[in-house]
Amino acid sequence: MSETAVRPDDTATADLDAELGRAEARRDRAERRRGLLIALPAYAYMVLFFVVPLFIVLLYSFATRTSTGSTSLSGWNLDSYTRLAEPIVRNVVFRSAVLAFITTVICLVVAYPYAYLAATRSTTIRNLMLIAVMIPFWTNFLVRNYTWRLLLSNGGPISSFTERIGLGETSLLFTQTAVVIGLVYSFLPFMILPLYASIDRLDWRLVEASRDLYASGVQSFRKVILPLTMPGVIAGSILVFVPSMGAYVTPELLGGGKQPLLGSYIVTQFLTARNWPFGASLSFVLMAVMLVSTIVYFRSGGKNL
Repeated sequence: MSETAVRPDDTATADLDAELGRAEARRDRAERRRGLLIALPAYAYMVLFFVVPLFIVLLYSFATRTSTGSTSLSGWNLDSYTRLAEPIVRNVVFRSAVLAFITTVICLVVAYPYAYLAATRSTTIRNLMLIAVMIPFWTNFLVRNYTWRLLLSNGGPISSFTERIGLGETSLLFTQTAVVIGLVYSFLPFMILPLYASIDRLDWRLVEASRDLYASGVQSFRKVILPLTMPGVIAGSILVFVPSMGAYVTPELLGGGKQPLLGSYIVTQFLTARNWPFGASLSFVLMAVMLVSTIVYFRSGGKNL
């Protein structure tokens, strides 16, 4: 008998391996189908409440505003997008971007020490500090802004305190300062939580090694801690800057709408000017910026948190 002849037990083993492979493939397909069925409500929710509205906004951004103020979907054009280069739009976007940048910087300056302290404390203190961050979410967003309106108004607690100590009555309501205070208060948790997650995962042996190499505390922070926690800084900055850019409730309640920002300008186009195509183009561009920022967040910061 030839040495190259296939033995019966080898054939049986090959058949068994093939059958096991087919069974494993069937099991994998069943797992994928089960996972798809479990995720189907989430997919349906995203399509119904995100994809469909986004498509409608995109559709209206190419529509035509008639002389009577109505919107016609028959004559599609790019007029609304060409208006984005107008000086008034540039001024509104620039003002909103500056305000969002100031809010982001203040949140970062306040949130980093807080997150660092929370990540380096005992479990009990850490949990208490995290609960303190989450407490504002237990109250309605609108109620919180109205509370700040009362605090910053003339005759409010802050004004009464400054008047009592001899500094005179303080009028902060309906100013840019009031808007920044409200935005910082509203979005500060979105900066603290990513920073906390990034600092909590920090390998402190690297910090100890830098100190063993005679690095000062400032040098260890600048050369080791800050670069390793940069994903949290990036994630928190995106999560604060983008919503602040399009904020509407806080600037209207605390700023009085004296200087139109991007959010209020979009609302004006829909409700007052009745220019839906232009408002839709502004909204779509803002949502596109949010989408790109989210992608940057997951690729730069989110995957490391």
